[in-house]
Amino acid sequence: MPIVNFRKTDFLPAQEQGSALQKKLVITVDGPAASGKGTLAKKLAERLGYAYLDTGALYRAVAMATLEIGGDPNYFQDVQPALDIIKRNLTPELLASAALRTPEVSDAASKVAAIPEVRQALLDYQREFAENPPGLVGGAVLDGRDIGTVVCPDADIKFFITASVEERAKRRYTELSERHDDVTFERVLGDLKARDLRDATRAVAPTLAAEDAYILDTTGLNPSETLEEAIAVIRSRFLSETNDNALAAAKPPAPAQKTAL
Repeated sequence: MPIVNFRKTDFLPAQEQGSALQKKLVITVDGPAASGKGTLAKKLAERLGYAYLDTGALYRAVAMATLEIGGDPNYFQDVQPALDIIKRNLTPELLASAALRTPEVSDAASKVAAIPEVRQALLDYQREFAENPPGLVGGAVLDGRDIGTVVCPDADIKFFITASVEERAKRRYTELSERHDDVTFERVLGDLKARDLRDATRAVAPTLAAEDAYILDTTGLNPSETLEEAIAVIRSRFLSETNDNALAAAKPPAPAQKTAL
């Protein structure tokens, strides 16, 4: 279902071959694990016709490769060979692999992501994607934990998606239990709490809401409702920039305060 009534010339679903280059609109979606940020980011990209990048999958891929070669995800000397392998073999198929979503890989990814050398090595890839998204599209949607604060601090629109840890654990448990018989809710909840703490307190690029991000609490929302709230924010933002008051636009949530979860 296409978006209508936008006037900003940058806000285009696609560009024809040979057309003049235009600035690509960048939307960032950050938040803790299982908050719904990935689902929202994918749905936004589909709705707007933009390219989508799950930046967390980059770290998951490095983590999985580290485990496969018998390395310890806490130490860069063990992670570096895996990082080199992944950088040479990054494909959409790899980033979409279900093998990246196991509890073991999730836990290792949080540890790998805390290593400064790993974050720096993957930074250029993420920024290049945002600036030059693949395909003849008008922009990119990236989700992660530091996209609005570190990777794309000048993004056009920033979201920070959150939910109670119990709700997030329920979602993650439902997702994992469909593929793994040995998953328990208690384990998932404990893993999420531990990951939240690591992600919020790591020295490099901790999980924070950008000062100019819109906070969306999805605790009581389903994916469709979350998408519509995000679309209302985008519509309000661009209608206000064009001073077009003829169309009704929902008032967006207040910008976030820069506090760690």
